[in-house]
Amino acid sequence: MTDALKPRPDVTPNTWEFLREAMIAPTGFREYDARWAFPDQINLPGIQALGFGLGTQIHEVGLKPRCVVCNDYRAYQLSVKQALTIGLMQAGIEVMDIGVGLSPVAYFAQFHLDVDAVAMVTASHNPNGWTGVKMGIDKPLTHGPEEMARLRDIVLNGEQVARDGGKYTCVDGVQEAYIDDICGDFKMKRKMKVVCATGNGAAGWFAPKILERIGVEVVPSHNELDYNFPNYNPNPEDMAMLHDMADSVGASGADMALGFDGDGDRCGVVDDEGEEIFADKVGVIMARDLIQQYPGAIFVADVKSTGLFASDPVLKAGGAKADYWKTGHSHIKRRVKALGALAGFEKSGHYFLSGDIGRGYDCGMRVAFEVCRMMDRNPDMSMSDMRKALPLVFNTPTMSPYCADETKYGVIERLQAKLEKLGQDGGSLAGKKITSVVTVNGARVMLENGSWGLVRASSNTPNLVVVCESSESEEELRAIFKDLDAIVRTEPEVGDYDQTF
Repeated sequence: MTDALKPRPDVTPNTWEFLREAMIAPTGFREYDARWAFPDQINLPGIQALGFGLGTQIHEVGLKPRCVVCNDYRAYQLSVKQALTIGLMQAGIEVMDIGVGLSPVAYFAQFHLDVDAVAMVTASHNPNGWTGVKMGIDKPLTHGPEEMARLRDIVLNGEQVARDGGKYTCVDGVQEAYIDDICGDFKMKRKMKVVCATGNGAAGWFAPKILERIGVEVVPSHNELDYNFPNYNPNPEDMAMLHDMADSVGASGADMALGFDGDGDRCGVVDDEGEEIFADKVGVIMARDLIQQYPGAIFVADVKSTGLFASDPVLKAGGAKADYWKTGHSHIKRRVKALGALAGFEKSGHYFLSGDIGRGYDCGMRVAFEVCRMMDRNPDMSMSDMRKALPLVFNTPTMSPYCADETKYGVIERLQAKLEKLGQDGGSLAGKKITSVVTVNGARVMLENGSWGLVRASSNTPNLVVVCESSESEEELRAIFKDLDAIVRTEPEVGDYDQTF
């Protein structure tokens, strides 16, 4: 049996040792998944050590030693998955390899194959040059901070335990079963034309099939698989993708556009007027429809999301209960399960449908299906009608100034303290008094008129995250951002924004 694989800090790329010894940057172990620039921050032996550690963790918590593995559609991910598989097998795990797919396909496979553990090799919405693993040992949940911290210790300290019984099984047909599970026998009564935008990522294999099967006329948009991502990085929170979707709606006269990220667990929406609807607003639109069928339902939203989940009169009339929680797919999944919520929503485009409408994990294809069903239930309304029916608020996109992984959490602690003190001293943003600072995840600064501004640390990339919302005007929105950004700029470690508005 091979001994534990402890990463060596002296291993660097393009050396003799790099081809044999494990190299892992500790910063890749994040709050709820693992991501590295590949191969600059992790090499294939490092991936093997990660799989060995995950396998050890599966035994440690007493699960049956089996694990679903899958990879997204990028040039190097198959080799990453194979290295991970070797490590899992070293730990005595039977690996159930379902091939290429989406994160929600891997999550579905846990139920379909009755396997507790999952390891999805994906860089999610990160650009090419990144890799990572979304892991879970308690379906439908994925690793949270405690599980990630324990895995980090196992791997970095070389605490892996070699065991007999490792096995590799290639499982066919899961992708088709996943599509069957989503669509069932549902057929649209309403005629709809929908732009299906996948940015040349893996969702291009799934989304057109699902939409066509339920009777939607599909306008294809970059559905050809191409891991070079020649048009844009598939990320429905990125304005480049949303603008392209809006252009496709205008050119085709479609009823809306649905866009999906690289691993298919997120969905973005552009309406029939070409208006790019941020995902939290889409969540409110869906919640308004769902509350008619499920009065009194609980909806979880992340701290980046609009305040409408709590203030919208339609949701209030339906007895809806809003719960704002930590940003991150693992955090929201856990909160939905803990509260027995009907759904959870993230501004980034993750939706967590539970109860009668889902299994609780984030699935962009399931959301697209439910959006189409919503439109079918409301044949006299367009998506723009639904958007315009919401109370008017003004939002920034999600903006991400650079801040190194090694320093970003310390920066947020200091910014949180500064903003709390500003509030205690009777301070304001955009001339509106601060009424409270919510610190469940970074600092969400609440203002007297219901407007707010948020700064937090990104869990996935070396960035901070800044989002603002005004209940009054575009001018106030810009003023909130200007005042909040001035405070952020007191920290010299903070760099340029990826985008502004």
